[in-house]
Amino acid sequence: MKLSTTKTWLASIGLALGICFAAKAQIWQAAEPMSLPVKRHECAMTDVNGKLYLLGGRGVKPIEEYDPKKDSWITKAMAPLEMSHFQAVSYKGEVYVVGAFTGGYPHETPIPSMYIYNPERDEWRKGPDLPADRLRGASGAFVYNDKIYIVCGIQDGHWDGHVTWFDEYDPKTNTWRKLPDAPRARDHVSVAMVGDKLYVAGGRLSTAKIQQVLNRTIPEVDVYDFKTNKWTTLDASKNLPTLRAGNMAVAYGNKVLIIGGESDKQVPAHSEVEAYNTKTGQWERLPNLFQGRHGTGAVAMKGKVYVVAGSANRGGGPELNSMEVLVK
Repeated sequence: MKLSTTKTWLASIGLALGICFAAKAQIWQAAEPMSLPVKRHECAMTDVNGKLYLLGGRGVKPIEEYDPKKDSWITKAMAPLEMSHFQAVSYKGEVYVVGAFTGGYPHETPIPSMYIYNPERDEWRKGPDLPADRLRGASGAFVYNDKIYIVCGIQDGHWDGHVTWFDEYDPKTNTWRKLPDAPRARDHVSVAMVGDKLYVAGGRLSTAKIQQVLNRTIPEVDVYDFKTNKWTTLDASKNLPTLRAGNMAVAYGNKVLIIGGESDKQVPAHSEVEAYNTKTGQWERLPNLFQGRHGTGAVAMKGKVYVVAGSANRGGGPELNSMEVLVK
């Protein structure tokens, strides 16, 4: 991978925001692989066996694979349908889509089944159905102890039906279980696990029916502890410093990184990267992205964080296919 460091810098407004800078700050590097994926947003990304998989977005898009050893993206199988607004997860060597939307703005509809991609066979298959009374999209998803989870989301695209739901799927028994509701509803959210705790930060209450899609962002950070099976909300002094939705969330060591996003505060997508240090209980400011973006995925893999694609402005575009990497 060819990396450009000519634009690296540390953000200089952390003290004004009342947050701390990381003691050993990382830097974002603009990546220039041999090939790039197609432009897309409202998509997702995950990793399987050391490779990245970029999938979904507005319209029907192929899944694309990045091999760090070859430093190149290649096009794989076409998706079986349009799938957008979801957080992809990997499980047992496959890519899972759960809690996603299909269709156009503002009444995107939840996809009633999981869809599963097998990289070895380069094939999609329809997976188990979600409970009919728990369908939604724009939710957070993750894997913990060989089970798949989805949390929060919205039932009717960008229109209405915000939920606090928290659900567990056990692939071994093909059963669903309802868990305690989150403290508050939110959609356009991405979540991350650190240890035995789930961190839910960012997101909003999208309500196009009253023309309030971008501005109802959520400041609070909610935490679910799998050891106690209880939710807590961090003190107000530890609210997300830069309010946004459509952001990426990823666990990076003992930190939860909140990357990019969109809000009503600016037309360009956010480039801010803020890290909640689960050991110190403080927010830290990391270097900004080169290119602000929302509506895509981030992956932490082998000590690096990869971000690809997304939208450069709030709303629907312009779509991106650029790639950048956070390195130490």
